[in-house]
This record gives sequence, C-alpha cells and structure tokens, in this order.
Amino acid sequence: MTEYALYKGDNLLHIGTAEEIAEKRGIKKKSVMHYATNSYKERLKRRGVLDNDVLIAIKLEDEDD
Repeated sequence: MTEYALYKGDNLLHIGTAEEIAEKRGIKKKSVMHYATNSYKERLKRRGVLDNDVLIAIKLEDEDD
C-alpha cells in the first residue's frame, strides 16, 4: 500500500496512506494524491507560491517494489 508524507513547508504533518491522511485532515483522498504530483508542484512554482504556504505530499517507496 502506498504511503505519503504530508508537509507544510518544512513541517511534517502526517505519514500514512492517502486515505488515512485525508481522514485526519478532513480532505479528499484524491487531494492528497494530487499534492504529490509533479504538475501540482510545477504550477506552484509558476505562480511563485512560497513553500511554507502550501501542502506538499511526498510519495514514499512501496515496500513491495
């Protein structure tokens, strides 16, 4: 099962599956997965959004791989 680490700036908020993080944050599972996409991160760069102001998810390696 894929796990994610959710950050706001340098602060680690949660580690868990997209479903677990979504439940803790009160957001959709799809949102957690979106925060880990390159397109989301590129869009933030183009807009010049500061890293400390946004949520970013890092997809952690699957142990089964």
